[in-house]
Amino acid sequence: MERELDKINLEMELLKLEKESADVTHKFYLSQRFTSLQQFTSHLHDVLREQASLRRRLMEPLCQTSLPVEADLHRYVVEVMRMVVDFIENLEAKISTVRSIPTIDDSMSNLNNGVAQLLAQVTEVERLSKQILQWRSQNSSTSINDITT
Repeated sequence: MERELDKINLEMELLKLEKESADVTHKFYLSQRFTSLQQFTSHLHDVLREQASLRRRLMEPLCQTSLPVEADLHRYVVEVMRMVVDFIENLEAKISTVRSIPTIDDSMSNLNNGVAQLLAQVTEVERLSKQILQWRSQNSSTSINDITT
């Protein structure tokens, strides 16, 4: 009797396990899962095919396409284009300023050298002008002396 009871308990546990795992092992549930998996893969295949066409469309240059603009918005498009051009010009000016920052030290040293050279030339010109004035005064005094004698 005990053996039969153990056997029945064992069969009952097996039936419980089969019931719990029926969605994984039973043909009816497996076929439902298989069909849903097929639907998912076909959907994924469509998405991948569409992605390839999207990739091709995105790789085409936009300049060959034209977007229609309503007539009452043309004025705003022109204003926006002016703003874009101004923005690009300001951006280029600021970029050139930023690029010139590392060379400012060199430019300042060149400017200081130029100022020093200019000052040296100014002193040379002053010295030469004094010599010319002295030469003129000597020539005029000698010519006055020659005339009086």
